[in-house]
Amino acid sequence: MKIHTGSCLCGTVAFQINGDFDAFFLCHCSHCRKDTGSAHAANLFSSTANLIWTSGADHVTTFTLPGTRHRKAFCKDCGSALPNHQLEGNLLVVPAGSLNSPVGMKPAGHIFAASRADWDDRLEEVQEFETFPG
Repeated sequence: MKIHTGSCLCGTVAFQINGDFDAFFLCHCSHCRKDTGSAHAANLFSSTANLIWTSGADHVTTFTLPGTRHRKAFCKDCGSALPNHQLEGNLLVVPAGSLNSPVGMKPAGHIFAASRADWDDRLEEVQEFETFPG
């Protein structure tokens, strides 16, 4: 069984995931794009792993978009996305960027690609910089 650790940006919230991930997807749905402010969310999914808050559990809040199953957990202090249980607790969703330990797998694919942002096309052709260009 694998053990993963993670935290929020400010370090107030820390967690441990005990178990393996079943899948890793890049989600382009409009809800995930709004959540992240980016082209997609990078989420790991597990139906068997356990989530343990190791610090700051009282700083975690969850928002469920009314009329949907879309849910996001985040740190009350810095707003960082955090793991949460969905589908009546049967599915653990972990934002890949919240992990401090290596993920150990690549995304299996892009989901909800029909909702992809119009500017999110052939980004591999965009110039890369090692740091902020100046």
